[in-house]
Amino acid sequence: MRVFLFCGDYWHPEQVPIDGVAPLREKGFDFDIITDANDFSPDILKNYPVVLLSKSGEISRTEKDSWKTQEVQQAFVDYVENGGGLLAVHNATVGGERTQTLDALLGCRFSYHPHDCPVTVQPVKPHPVTEGVGMFREVDEHYRLEILSSDIDVFMASYSPPQGDEAQYGEDPYHNSEAWVCPAGYARTQGEGRVCVLTPGHHLAVWRNPQYQRALENALRWCAGG
Repeated sequence: MRVFLFCGDYWHPEQVPIDGVAPLREKGFDFDIITDANDFSPDILKNYPVVLLSKSGEISRTEKDSWKTQEVQQAFVDYVENGGGLLAVHNATVGGERTQTLDALLGCRFSYHPHDCPVTVQPVKPHPVTEGVGMFREVDEHYRLEILSSDIDVFMASYSPPQGDEAQYGEDPYHNSEAWVCPAGYARTQGEGRVCVLTPGHHLAVWRNPQYQRALENALRWCAGG
């Protein structure tokens, strides 16, 4: 299966997702990769059954202007509504006031994360993306999300131990509330297409974890309609 991998920004080196998906080539995936948004055109999308987006707003590692123009955001919406699949991983959820169109398609927007810490990820319900996926733990950025869509189907959750900086985020330092249990994976549909969001993935060790590898494989196949 051909997959368009769009990755790399100021805070997230492109080599992490590139190396992270490398083992999936043995599972029948072929990745075409763009890391500099200057090389991207919306016409590219129509060549692929699924897009793996692991890129926040910056054009590249060195160019901080945003690639998320309204035209490009709408192109992603049109792509999905016409049957395309979109897998958004980790930093792909970073949005803002000028990215509302794409944020609405994903169904969420990144809110914040505490310091790197051990994050436990666990399936919470049966879903094609969680088939064969078990609980795992890796040091990661534990993403908190602002949920924008009421139709998300959460199939994976994440949690982390207290780190001493919860108070600045208005969280209970002893994690006695649900705020520290976060959606780590969910799915939604729009038009004829499918969207999946997976929040783990700041470090290569997360991508290469066998459980997360299985989730990535399943998510790509589900997004592509399989």
